Amino acid sequence: MRNFLSRRELLSAATVLAVPPLLSNAALAQDRFPSRPITLIAPWPAGGNSDAVMRAFGESAGRVLGVPVIVENKPGVGGTLGASAMMQAKPDGYTLTQLPLGIYRLPHMQKMAFDPVKDITHIVCLTGYTFGLAATMDAPFKTLKEMVAYAKANPGKLAYGHTGTGTTPHLAIEEFAAKAGIQLQDIPFKGAADLMASILGGHIPLMSGTPDFVPHVRSGKLRLLATLGRDRNRAFPDVPTVKESGWDTISESPFGIGGPKNMDPAVVRTLHDAFKKTLDDPKVQETLDKFYQPVIYMNTADYSAYAERTFAAEKATVERLGLAKKT
Repeated sequence: MRNFLSRRELLSAATVLAVPPLLSNAALAQDRFPSRPITLIAPWPAGGNSDAVMRAFGESAGRVLGVPVIVENKPGVGGTLGASAMMQAKPDGYTLTQLPLGIYRLPHMQKMAFDPVKDITHIVCLTGYTFGLAATMDAPFKTLKEMVAYAKANPGKLAYGHTGTGTTPHLAIEEFAAKAGIQLQDIPFKGAADLMASILGGHIPLMSGTPDFVPHVRSGKLRLLATLGRDRNRAFPDVPTVKESGWDTISESPFGIGGPKNMDPAVVRTLHDAFKKTLDDPKVQETLDKFYQPVIYMNTADYSAYAERTFAAEKATVERLGLAKKT
């Protein structure tokens, strides 16, 4: 019996031995995350402030992850269409969405297709919005404390405008008013443009809103009484917060990135780490500064806990104001 292999037999054996590693490498390539583009839903119209911020995050995260992060706009229903659309996606990390505060509030006000706590993986919180209370220059008060004193002396007579019933600029001031023991007359507008036109035209003395008021405060047409963040806004270091003025009301509408429920923890960690790194990106910071948005970072565990607390808190506020959906 021969005790050696022919050249043909040696080549055949080498081929067989080479197959398992090739298959293993292919399997590893399929399992590696991410291996293809990621869709990031921005639940707002293209071209707006929130859209610009999400695109900055997406571009930066894409550079970290090594694949494109493609922003897809799905505006409507108070910014909740992103979460609704994501419910149809696989929990593989390739479909993500921004998680605005409305996803915790609107389910208490109307029927929604998702539960914001049970149906969403909260990956990372990144930023929030700046809200402020601004008054006309001829209003009979110059500070927040003077405004409260005026409202107490004239219960129900002081009106303020906001960008819609149930929005954060509305509910934040209602919470503040309750804690301050004052009654304000709230006037909802269809949007920021209508609100600004009304206060600049002298039709209302007070407004609650996002930084649409900034250029008018800087030009001397409006006076910023307070901001609603946890800390003073960098753009207005001399303007106190509502909380430091004596009323424990903080409203920053923190938001971040989420995915479908039941995501692989390893994929969640990869996404968390990538988006966290975007907060160190000068281009991202420049975009946040442009729109007066603070960094509000929460890791996955803290963001998930925040979601539970906020969902419960929004329910209490909506019910107190009589805005809860009919069961």
